[in-house]
Amino acid sequence: MERTERLEEEIKKVVGPFIDQKLKDPRLDGMISVTKVYLAKDFKLCKIYVSMLAVKDQKEALDALKSAAGLVRKEIGSKIRIHSTPEVKFEFDDSIEYGNKIQNIINGLDIKPLEDDEEASDEEKGV
Repeated sequence: MERTERLEEEIKKVVGPFIDQKLKDPRLDGMISVTKVYLAKDFKLCKIYVSMLAVKDQKEALDALKSAAGLVRKEIGSKIRIHSTPEVKFEFDDSIEYGNKIQNIINGLDIKPLEDDEEASDEEKGV
């Protein structure tokens, strides 16, 4: 695992609990999870991807996180030794919602399960 990947994991471990426990913005009303962290190779930019469950207004919650980016950056700088603390940007990660949507579509299809290969082979042979 290269240094950038290790730092991404460390940032994820620091930011998740910080958002959950220290940020007291009323717009952050549901469950917010850090799903992925992207750290630029030059360590100047850090994109933090978050997913939100049971949040009344996701856009408002994302705006709250963006306004707290300075506090998050300060927390990263105090917990992780990096020569220069990267600028923090938050992005919404809708991959969980997208996966649920695809799963619901699949579940809604009227498809019979495949039979075992042996049974299908016997039928094809006329046995």
